[in-house]
Amino acid sequence: MLPPSCGWMSEGEGAVAKRVILEMGTGNDLHGGDYTKAALRAVQDALHHSSLSLIRSFGLDSRKMQVEVTIGVQQPDKVDAAAVKASLPHGEVTVKLVKGGLDVPDETSSDVAVIASAAVAVRLDLPQAKGS
Repeated sequence: MLPPSCGWMSEGEGAVAKRVILEMGTGNDLHGGDYTKAALRAVQDALHHSSLSLIRSFGLDSRKMQVEVTIGVQQPDKVDAAAVKASLPHGEVTVKLVKGGLDVPDETSSDVAVIASAAVAVRLDLPQAKGS
């Protein structure tokens, strides 16, 4: 079931959550192997490439937009998903952790540089197009 309407139309009028924004970002932790730090930096990188002017232009409530965050790192179980979720300033946020990114070991020590990728998608309830 879809979450409540984002204010575009009332529920039950054929609203379908459509992706209207997709931003990608990368982040790293060069020393210490902190997967959460790299993930948070990747999310911030994605957010700094985006503007919510569409949301403001239509007078929509940004607290009700659906925000889907996917983080790719080599060890997804080492990312604090709650911290990633808390870093998003607007919307109903979900976080998905997947294997991706890179670990770059330092050949002279036990240190590892962690590189994370983030995809941040925003969905809004929009009217269903006729014929679809």
